[in-house]
Amino acid sequence: MAKIKTALISVFDKEGILSFAKALDKLDVKILSTGGTAKLLRDAGIAVTEVADVTGFPEMLDGRVKTLHPRVHGGILALRDKPGHMQTLAKHKIGAIDLVVVNLYPFADAVRTKTREEDIIEMIDIGGPSMLRSAAKNHRFVAAVCDPADYGPVARELQENKGQLGQASLKRLAAKVFRATSAYDAMIAEWMGGHPQTFKIELKKSQDLRYGENPHQKAALYAEEPPAGVPGAKQFQGKELSFNNILDLDAAWEMARAFPGPACAVVKHTCPCGFATAGDIRAAFRLAWDCDPLSAFGSIIGVNRPVDGKLAKDMLAAGFIECVVAPAFDKPALEAFAAKKNLRLMAVGDVGAPLVGARAGTRPAPTDYKKITGGLLVQDADLRCVTEADLKTVTKKKPTVAQVRDMLFAFDVCRFVKSNAIIVAKNGRTLGLGMGQPSRVDACHTALRKAGKRAGGAVLASDGFFPMPDSIALAKRHGIAAIIQPGGSIKDETVIRACDRAGIPMVFTGVRHFKH
Repeated sequence: MAKIKTALISVFDKEGILSFAKALDKLDVKILSTGGTAKLLRDAGIAVTEVADVTGFPEMLDGRVKTLHPRVHGGILALRDKPGHMQTLAKHKIGAIDLVVVNLYPFADAVRTKTREEDIIEMIDIGGPSMLRSAAKNHRFVAAVCDPADYGPVARELQENKGQLGQASLKRLAAKVFRATSAYDAMIAEWMGGHPQTFKIELKKSQDLRYGENPHQKAALYAEEPPAGVPGAKQFQGKELSFNNILDLDAAWEMARAFPGPACAVVKHTCPCGFATAGDIRAAFRLAWDCDPLSAFGSIIGVNRPVDGKLAKDMLAAGFIECVVAPAFDKPALEAFAAKKNLRLMAVGDVGAPLVGARAGTRPAPTDYKKITGGLLVQDADLRCVTEADLKTVTKKKPTVAQVRDMLFAFDVCRFVKSNAIIVAKNGRTLGLGMGQPSRVDACHTALRKAGKRAGGAVLASDGFFPMPDSIALAKRHGIAAIIQPGGSIKDETVIRACDRAGIPMVFTGVRHFKH
């Protein structure tokens, strides 16, 4: 058992800390603290000693240095059963610290919301992990609490055991610290570039699911800390999300949020069956739904703007929808959707900065994982967005300004469509999508068939190069006005000549958007 006489509390996330500190205060635990945490506790009437008064040094370098001192770490690391250690503390007038309560700067939030590298770097916690690791190393005598979820259990155990914690609890808390700091360091290393030689990932079970992709498969959802995107969304109504719902919601949300203007994605089985951007979100929804209303039946809708009552009524009138994911839903929207009790509504909160910054290269790409038997494939997420400057016209006929705009939109949509991917689009909306075919010409057939007569005057985008001119002949028959593709095939010259004969301008991007 470890007797808790002195606690050091320094937390970024202040939720729950007041009640925990009050519980410690009632047990006559001396509390040391820093900066904003000390002020919060003092304002609540809790006696606090500033760490600066213990070290004899003020916080300095804009708060970068405040707890990195022998009077702090010596008090944490000293072995209580080693006379030499205790004599050293006494010689230097260092008080023992028995409980360290720290949670770390939210580095993941900084990466998501900040664009300047120096602002992100300032959210790399140094003192916090150092104190936690010191306490966890000395867990026979010191409790290390890094998770607010442990405030209640720790307080109860202290109350039940007259201010003492058992070895089982001390070891459990220490293990949690090393898992948390390891994941924190790995996240920073990943952001700084490259992939580590040893890959570690720390996730927390969010919920058990009814079943997996099929009823005979068991499943659960694990989330990052803090949870973001769909795992961190608030569900307003409808039954529990299924495994497949979560996959589709993620696909719809990631696609919609990747575009800066009002955008709507209609997704089925993780594949978009309609996507559009427009001047307002209602128009974007209608255009996305009208791309393929048949496939949209039972789909997941993702929008990057809050849903109001008018948009909710549009969605209800369009047809059967499984789920809607959006930044927020206003009261009229919730009232309108309430009539459909099984419709799930997921509010993910603030969209944050659209992925334009990542496209421009101002922040590192997040990591994409694909599980395989016996291992894990890890890569930077595909955030590459070509611009007009990237395009190379390879045909005799040049595209118009409007065609270039449509081609850039269609090629960006390719990032979210399973390979082989073909997109037929015009005026910021998809008209036909072909995807998941082993043959590119088959994907062309599907996209053009779905577009129907609307293909006339539209553009066609391909996520990979055309290996044969057969797709060009098909595009010509359907009235396609311009083509955008990566280029790079040994048959490029044959394909270019086919476009010249057809009178179709074609541009190369030099960028491929495979999505397996």
